[in-house]
Amino acid sequence: MRLDTLFVNGRFTTLDPDLPYATRLGVFGGRVAGLDDELDGVGADVVVDLGGAPVVPGFNDAHHHLSLRGQRMRELDLRVSTLDELYARVAERAATLPEGAWVRGGGYDQYKLGAHPDREALDRAAGGRPVWVQHTSCHMGVASSAAFALMGFPGLEDVPDVPGGSVSRDERGLPDGLLAEQAQELALRLLRPLAHEEFVAGIGLASKAAAAEGLTSFTEPGVGVGLAGNGPWDIADFQDAVRRGLLLQRATLMPGSANLHAVEARFGLDLGVRTGLGDEWLRIGPVKLFSDGSMIGRTAAMCHDYEGEPGNRGYLQEEETALRTFILHAHDSGWQVATHAIGDAAMDVVLDAYAEAQARHPRPDARHRIEHCGLTTDAQVARIAELGVIPVPQGRFVTELGDGMLAALGRERIRGCYRQRSFLEAGIVLPGSSDCPVVEGAPLLGIHDLVNQTTAAGAPFNPDEALTAEQALRAYTTGSAYAVREEGRKGTLARGMLADFAVLSDDLLATDPGRIGEIVVIATVVGGRLVHDLR
Repeated sequence: MRLDTLFVNGRFTTLDPDLPYATRLGVFGGRVAGLDDELDGVGADVVVDLGGAPVVPGFNDAHHHLSLRGQRMRELDLRVSTLDELYARVAERAATLPEGAWVRGGGYDQYKLGAHPDREALDRAAGGRPVWVQHTSCHMGVASSAAFALMGFPGLEDVPDVPGGSVSRDERGLPDGLLAEQAQELALRLLRPLAHEEFVAGIGLASKAAAAEGLTSFTEPGVGVGLAGNGPWDIADFQDAVRRGLLLQRATLMPGSANLHAVEARFGLDLGVRTGLGDEWLRIGPVKLFSDGSMIGRTAAMCHDYEGEPGNRGYLQEEETALRTFILHAHDSGWQVATHAIGDAAMDVVLDAYAEAQARHPRPDARHRIEHCGLTTDAQVARIAELGVIPVPQGRFVTELGDGMLAALGRERIRGCYRQRSFLEAGIVLPGSSDCPVVEGAPLLGIHDLVNQTTAAGAPFNPDEALTAEQALRAYTTGSAYAVREEGRKGTLARGMLADFAVLSDDLLATDPGRIGEIVVIATVVGGRLVHDLR
């Protein structure tokens, strides 16, 4: 037998208990044909010498908005430290645009700026152009007066309150520009969907960047109509990106809840399409729905007031009855369900609905998910384990958003925030994820934070929840594969598994934990093919 490719002189960490380490790996038809002694006497069309570099299974991000990342890369970067810097960037971009063109940007964080941007200040910076600048969480954004006029509210006094969202107002009762949660639709309905070519180009741009970070698989939450998606042709656009060779990773797409509807006696997409349809390159995953909002935006539904804001406990984006009904219908129709829930009050609502769904229509190993799973009590962790639910928390939040979360919760309540070790100790499979572009998407940065638990200001975040480097690596490989029912073909390097791996500049499992984030991805291989190579 002759193989397609033989990778030699590597230090493979396989995560396969039968053969934990190897120096050679052969590929045939995009899959691992064998390792070490299994390859004796076998030739290959191509031989790649890895020069003794360490290798790990390809990183798999369980919650990565790749298409939105591509859009952000084409917009104004507002990850700045002062409001003056933000307004200066808006003014600089506006000066390059024709009159009436939108100024769009994202990534600002009010905890770093001291406050949210202001509508009237955006008016001055942009010279009267329509402006939409989105918060780093994507759960809120700020619009200029010209943007409100295009929404149909030239006088501002007619801007309505929006169920499941909020319109921030000044002392005159007029909008100050900040639109949170579902209220963002006032702006987004004018800005979406992007044109096909623009959207596909963004996928390609983000995919190339992700390949340089060692990402070989990802799950994108909320495609289609809805807050997290672009439009009704999103899946077709991803298909086109695959056909053109622009999408370098394997993708699992979660349709947003707004895209599901009654199909005769069932509930789903047309023709009965549901979780699992597709191939190893592009699949339909769980359905994604929102229960609440953002912790650093202080809109996530909590059981207690936010620190320093008496009376503010956030809110649900939909009535509890509507959330419960949707989850019951989706479960009964065979969907894996992934519900965004960050606050501990939202957690109870979601877990109650999952428990009722299983009690009414038992499905073995449904693997419903809670996206983010931000604040949990010990009792909720135990219930997650009992129900077989998969939590999907984000490690990189610790550095980039941790100081804001500490401010929102206080030191005592932070102990239940973005748990990791608690889930593992409860016997729960833990995936690795970033929520990029909310924060940086590089898996090695996420692994660094899972291990080190230190905020950007140097404060300890939740040290009792710190993982070992191996636990964090398993989360970003086998854990994320399990979260979308693909543990049988990815996550480890063993015969018959997909030949996806990352070649690193240093041994992730042996390096100083404080320097994990400094490791460089030398090469990324997907299906035995190099998609990124610095050698």
